[in-house]
Amino acid sequence: MLTQTTSRVLEPSDLDAALAVLDREPVANAFVTSRVQIAGLDPWRLGGEMWGWYEDGMLTSLCYAGANLVPICATPRAVRAFADRARRAGRRCSSIVGPADSTAQLWRLLEPNWGPAREIRSHQPLMITDRMPADITPDPYVRRIRKDEMETIMPACVAMFTEEVGVSPLAGDGGLLYQARVAELVGSGRSFARLDPDGKVVFKAEIGAATDRACQIQGVWVAPEYRGQGLAAPGMAAVLRYALADVAPVVSLYVNDFNTAARRTYQRVGFQEVGAFMSVLF
Repeated sequence: MLTQTTSRVLEPSDLDAALAVLDREPVANAFVTSRVQIAGLDPWRLGGEMWGWYEDGMLTSLCYAGANLVPICATPRAVRAFADRARRAGRRCSSIVGPADSTAQLWRLLEPNWGPAREIRSHQPLMITDRMPADITPDPYVRRIRKDEMETIMPACVAMFTEEVGVSPLAGDGGLLYQARVAELVGSGRSFARLDPDGKVVFKAEIGAATDRACQIQGVWVAPEYRGQGLAAPGMAAVLRYALADVAPVVSLYVNDFNTAARRTYQRVGFQEVGAFMSVLF
């Protein structure tokens, strides 16, 4: 029996069907779900297109195509369709990121046209927790950053991004997009830091993606001169307390597998591995 399959760009009227797919994996899909809940499926507001894959008339897989290319609940057949569409459109994204299996398949299909990548991070453990650690006291000095403290937090954000991604977020547009994103997190009360007596950032982290079911901690950074002093675990515990109390019942993050110090810190705070992401950076 022939089954009817097709892929197409989703429209605002497809919102409920898209949210139903995203809701199947609320932790892994938190980043895209949070965007869609705020912006809907209109490409101008969403910052990219949402591609859908249908089997027997049912929407079963998605792919967000914006600054990142993100396969979502994507079956092997869906990934092939998304790769065909991405090849035809040409590369517009700065990274491909998503669950390791579907992202690896997508990259295998796109690499002949889009390669080489600047860097491939093939195994980034996805970690979650739903409770506070019993044996780590949250750092009482970690607090929300206020809107009038943008100049205080911005250098730390730029330093973290440059260290993590390998390029400065100020390249290209002079940092306008990045600054807007940092301001958005500060404005929504999801940027946290500990400052030293001189007002310099010692530790920082943000709650990035946020839905009512899951949120994601990102941008964890300790100032180089303060590393090795045991600030990261109490700092993370403080941000985790805010996240569980104010944002969502499950808190996630993903981390590079080669960052053993960070992985050890997250495990100490109670995060457990539940899967893996993969990132292809251009």
